[in-house]
Amino acid sequence: MTLSFFDQFASPTLLGIPLIALALTLPWILYPTPSPRWLNNRLTTAQAWFMNRFTNQLLLPLSPNGHKWALLFTSLMIFLMTLNMLGLLPYTFTPTTQLSLNMGFAVPLWLATVIIGMRNQPTHALGHLLPEGTPTLLIPVLIIIETISLFIRPLALGVRLTANLTAGHLLIQLIATAAFVLLPLMPTVALLTTTLLFLLTLLEVAVAMIQAYVFVLLLSLYLQENV
Repeated sequence: MTLSFFDQFASPTLLGIPLIALALTLPWILYPTPSPRWLNNRLTTAQAWFMNRFTNQLLLPLSPNGHKWALLFTSLMIFLMTLNMLGLLPYTFTPTTQLSLNMGFAVPLWLATVIIGMRNQPTHALGHLLPEGTPTLLIPVLIIIETISLFIRPLALGVRLTANLTAGHLLIQLIATAAFVLLPLMPTVALLTTTLLFLLTLLEVAVAMIQAYVFVLLLSLYLQENV
C-alpha cells in the first residue's frame, strides 16, 4: 500500500478514539515538578533559569497590568515548544500541524486581548482603526482595512505555526525518501542527501523553538496594544 506524504498529518486513532488528547497531555509529564528545597538538581535549576529569562524578556515592553499574563504566556510557549520538538521524533504525531488546534489557541487569546482593550480603554483601542491625520476621503477605506487586518491576526497566528511545521515535516520526509531510494543506486549521492537531511533536522529543531516563541511574542504584542 502506497502512503501519501500527507498521511503523517492525520490524527492517529485507536479503536476509533482519537489519540490527539494523549499527545497533548504528554508534554506535562516530561517536566520535573519544582521542589520546595533550597538546592535543586541541575535539570530543575536549568528549567527555572530558562523560564525566568524568557519571562523577563517577554514582559519587558509590557506595562505592569500585562504582567498578569506571565504564567499563561510562559506555559503556552513551553507547551508549544515541547509539542513541536516531540513531533520531530520518529513514529510520533505533531498536534501543532493541525490548523484547528492552532486556531483553538490563537482565537481565544487574541479575543481576550481585544476584549481587555475595549473594556479598559475603548477610545484608545478604537483609535487603532484610524491613524491620526488621515484625509477625510480615506477614512472609510482605512477603517475597513484596519478592521480586516485586526480580524486576520488570529488566522495569521494559526496559519504561520501550521505552515512552518508542515513544510518542515514534508521536506524531511521527501529528503529521507530520496536518500532511501538513492542508497542502492548511487551511494555517494545518498550519503550527501543524508548529510543534507541531518542539517535540515537541526534547522527544524530551531524552527520548532522559534515558532513557539514567535506565537507567544505576537500575542504579547497584541496585549501591549490593549493594556
